[in-house]
Formats: sequence, C-alpha cells, structure tokens
Amino acid sequence: MFATQEQFSSAAKANLEAQFTAASDLASKAFATITQLIDLNISTAKASLEHSTATAQQLLSARDPKEFFTLSAAQTQPAAEKLLAYSRSVATIASATQAEMVKSAEAQVADASRKVNTLIDDLVKNAPAGSENAVAMLKSALNNASSGYEQLTRSVKQATETIEDNFSKASKQFTQPVEKTASRKK
Repeated sequence: MFATQEQFSSAAKANLEAQFTAASDLASKAFATITQLIDLNISTAKASLEHSTATAQQLLSARDPKEFFTLSAAQTQPAAEKLLAYSRSVATIASATQAEMVKSAEAQVADASRKVNTLIDDLVKNAPAGSENAVAMLKSALNNASSGYEQLTRSVKQATETIEDNFSKASKQFTQPVEKTASRKK
C-alpha cells in the first residue's frame, strides 16, 4: 500500500505544479494582452489628440459658418474610419489572446489527462484481488469526467466562434456605411 500512497502523493504534487504552471502561463498571456491594449489605447489617444488639434485649428480658421460646417462635416468620415480601425485592432488582439489561451489550456488538460490515465493504469496493475469493481467504477468516473470536460471545451469553442461571428457581422454592418461614404467622396 505504501507504493500506492507514494504514487498518489507524487501525482498530487505533479498536478499542483502543473496547475501553477498553467496559471502562470495564463497570467503572462493576460499581462501581455493588457500591455498590447494599453499601447493601442495610448497611440490612439495620441493620434486623436493630434487630429483634434489640427481639426480645431481648421475650424477656427473658417471664414464663415458655411465653411465651418463643411469642415466639420468632413471630419465625420475619417473619425468613423479611425473608430473602425481601432475596433478591428482590439478584435485582433482579443482573438489572438483567446486562441493562445485555448491552445495552452488544451495542452495542459491533455497532459493532466495523460498523467491521470498513467496513474490509474499503475493502480490497476497493483490493485489487490477482489477490487475489480472499485477499479471499474474509478475508470468509469474518470471517463465521465473526461467526457464532461470535452463537452465543456466544445461548448466554449462554439460560444467563442459565435461571439467572433457576431462581432464580424456587426463590424461589417458598421463598415459598409463608412465605405459607401468614402467611395462617394472620392
């Protein structure tokens, strides 16, 4: 029985280390994403400030109200294009991060599953006579848990794909009027 306790202890330690590694990996990816978003927001804010200053100078140089309103209206389309470019950048960052996190989580789960299966196989080999029913129940429970996780993974992927699809459709609905306006002005 000592070997079995040692196996469980070793497996628990390995599992804890794997969870720590996974959490650290996900935290690093999240931090990198936040850094990318901060950089994007800073550059967008800087560009916006520069554009606003230039626009204000143009508007202040207007000779009459008609010119003022013409200049003001001309700024609508570039602002919409910049908003669209910003939202695409955010979507690209979010999509890349999501893909990296899913890939990392899948690798961690596959590794943990492999380790658990190895442990179960070792336990089955060392199981005392008459424990076949207990071993069968343990295997069944692990298979059920594995199936549940696989279903959860499929559901999360499906939800993510739906969200990305909806975002893409919303972007297209916003993009079409901006593109039509841009083509009319050319």
